[in-house]
Amino acid sequence: IDLSAPFENLGAQLVKSVAVKTNDIAGDGTTTATLLAQALIRQGLRNVAAGANPIELNKGIQAATEKTVELLKARATDVSSAKEIANVATVSSRDPEVGELVAGAMEKVGKDGVVTVEESQTIDT
Repeated sequence: IDLSAPFENLGAQLVKSVAVKTNDIAGDGTTTATLLAQALIRQGLRNVAAGANPIELNKGIQAATEKTVELLKARATDVSSAKEIANVATVSSRDPEVGELVAGAMEKVGKDGVVTVEESQTIDT
């Protein structure tokens, strides 16, 4: 994505980098990360326009980010059994068959493996 307006292009590149980094690290959550980035940018610009110090605003965002990550890690639950993986995949896909397929694939590649999903030309899963 490249926009002709420099300021708009800067914002687009920032949001693009958020999505790419999220995908590289987590493999999922790019929509959520993009929406969060958009909200942070919008509110940040609003606060700066109202007279807030950008440096202090950045410090506040960093502190809030660190606290959020800390709270999320505290609430996180490890998913390791095939049944747990199938449950998560079923909820995500809204399809028990897909959940079982994902669990089977994860069992084959292991905890640190990679599963690549591609669109099929048939109706079979």
